Amino acid sequence: MNLSLRRLRAPLVVIALLPLSSTFALAADLQPPPPPIPDCKSYVLMDFRTGAIIAEKDPNLQLPPASLTKLMTAYLSYRAIAAGRLHWNQEIPVSNVAWHTGGSSMFIQPNLPVTVSQLMHGLIIDSGNDAAVALAQAVAGSRATFVDEMNAEARKMNLQGAHYTDVDGLPDPGLHLSALNITTISRNLIHDYPQVINISKIKYYRYNHITQRSWNPALFGHPSIDGLKTGHTNAAGHCMDTTAIRDGRRLIAVVMGAPNWPAGVNDVVALLDYGYTFTRDVEAVKAGTVLGKYRDPQLDPEEFAVKAAKDVWVTVPQGEQKGLQRSVSYNQLGDHGIAAGAVVGQLRITLHGKVVGETPLVAANASKPAGTIGTLWHEAENAL
Repeated sequence: MNLSLRRLRAPLVVIALLPLSSTFALAADLQPPPPPIPDCKSYVLMDFRTGAIIAEKDPNLQLPPASLTKLMTAYLSYRAIAAGRLHWNQEIPVSNVAWHTGGSSMFIQPNLPVTVSQLMHGLIIDSGNDAAVALAQAVAGSRATFVDEMNAEARKMNLQGAHYTDVDGLPDPGLHLSALNITTISRNLIHDYPQVINISKIKYYRYNHITQRSWNPALFGHPSIDGLKTGHTNAAGHCMDTTAIRDGRRLIAVVMGAPNWPAGVNDVVALLDYGYTFTRDVEAVKAGTVLGKYRDPQLDPEEFAVKAAKDVWVTVPQGEQKGLQRSVSYNQLGDHGIAAGAVVGQLRITLHGKVVGETPLVAANASKPAGTIGTLWHEAENAL
């Protein structure tokens, strides 16, 4: 999901943003108030669609994540299922290592059947450390190999500073993640495997004749919240990774190091309410929108339309929608010809000079090299 930026060699051309549909008009032109200040060590409020950070406090502070560690365990397990290395109804043998794992448990045991589906429910709802170990062994053969995969995936997700030492979140000095790391993992998990919400929204789960209440207290009394994970140790405090959806818009709120569960719930709910009340997602550009024309006398035809390669949604604070601008820059294309759909530049959407969205610009149609005579002819025409 991370965007890869290209270095563009042509001068930047800025044009005013065209008026947006009234569908996205804000209720008032007043500036939003400052965000709430949770009583915690760090927090991040992120818009799921755009990845915009709406509010934050020490987002890169590395802290013990407790059972939020299991978000990566879930991600890699879902990936193994998607790749066909695990199957949803496959029975998994339970090792003595998994059986005797300490802390929160879904109460698996050797010789008692358990499926991948049950382990995923036990991992996310019951926060079962035993489920985390069983899944890690099923995916990678051992906990150590699975931890290596966790750290490799953390690098792919660009989780700066993150480091895993176990699969469940039991205390370890080398295990640490930031609120921004957690938010990024959560966004990728929901984006790549949205079915996780079908589990994370469940309030009770029964296995081995034992019914357990979800460890996520924010699920109770807050209908829009449908996930995602919580964690607690003495070193980590009370950590909450929550996501909600209202009117089709999803936000993610992560609070790390809250003093207790009620405070953590109040904090994430306050953050979510703030994001929904004082920010909006707007579609700044639709894919296929023609945004101008590129002209080069070395090409035939020398002029062709350029259009947005993809939709661009941006998150804007209340009252600041009119401040959005488009900036267009073109690559140096040379005289080699251009295929229809080829990338010829970049469109960036900015707010107060900060890039809030972008998309490649592509050629609407092909243009072949003009050749020496054609180039001279085009240059002569343009000189008239």
